[in-house]
Amino acid sequence: MKTINHYYTRFAWQMGYGAFSVSPSILDNTIRYIKNQAEHHRVKTFQEEYKMILDAYGIEYDERYIFAY
Repeated sequence: MKTINHYYTRFAWQMGYGAFSVSPSILDNTIRYIKNQAEHHRVKTFQEEYKMILDAYGIEYDERYIFAY
């Protein structure tokens, strides 16, 4: 990143950074979700939702480390 342009010289990755791809078939739903994320997370926390997604896809995780900072 830092070699692309002078603008990015102070660029640094955040701790716990994640990247996700989205299927074009659900792009509109994804955009709507992101726009309404603050309201959505009044009902369910990010942590609750993230664990729900991991469970739905059978991804194993350790509660002790999943949100460790």
